[in-house]
Amino acid sequence: MGDPKKSKSKFSGPLHPWREERIAEETELDNEFHFKNRSEIWKLKSKLSNFFLQAKKNIALRTQQSEKEKINLLRKLKALGLLQENADIEDVLGLELKDLLRRRLQSIVFKKDLARSMKQARQFIVHNHITVNGKKVNSPNYLISLSEEGSVAFSPHSSFTDEMHPERVKKEQLQKKPEKKAEIKKEPAKEVKEEAKKESVAEKKESAEKPKKEKPKEAKIEKKPAKAKEEAK
Repeated sequence: MGDPKKSKSKFSGPLHPWREERIAEETELDNEFHFKNRSEIWKLKSKLSNFFLQAKKNIALRTQQSEKEKINLLRKLKALGLLQENADIEDVLGLELKDLLRRRLQSIVFKKDLARSMKQARQFIVHNHITVNGKKVNSPNYLISLSEEGSVAFSPHSSFTDEMHPERVKKEQLQKKPEKKAEIKKEPAKEVKEEAKKESVAEKKESAEKPKKEKPKEAKIEKKPAKAKEEAK
């Protein structure tokens, strides 16, 4: 037997590794969606370009098979929430990379307020805390369809099912505004300073009003002159 067949790469990377515009664009996407590495972006780019190729092919051809492929492609993209119900095959060419990124499982978990940030959403998924249709999914890049979006939830065996868990997002925290917090913090500090000033002023007044105690006078001892002593002798 020969060597086992090598698995074919499912995506194609950039043609040039050091294009400044591409690196800046990927960095901006990474800050917004928080990827593990850039290969996750390249996988979705390859999937998007595959959709474009299928759409261009079906637009050019007028065969019976192309009509079937056109219907299947539109049905798939509508199920993923990438196209509207009245969309045509030409609308596929207007899709952008961010449209696919918003349908990722990581983005849906954060959108449903199951996590405080995109980074935490990724952590929950990788650690098998998230289920889709009752099945655990540990791939943050998994594309969620509209029918699956309602079933995204915590696993019943996960500790995060408890709403009192400290890592769960609370509605009170979402409704609070940072400006109100700053006002609450400043008010007690001002009150403490004013009370300290009033106490110091009152102490000064009390000390000024108290009469000063007179020191007891020491009894003076009269000293006899030296001549009087000699006469007495």
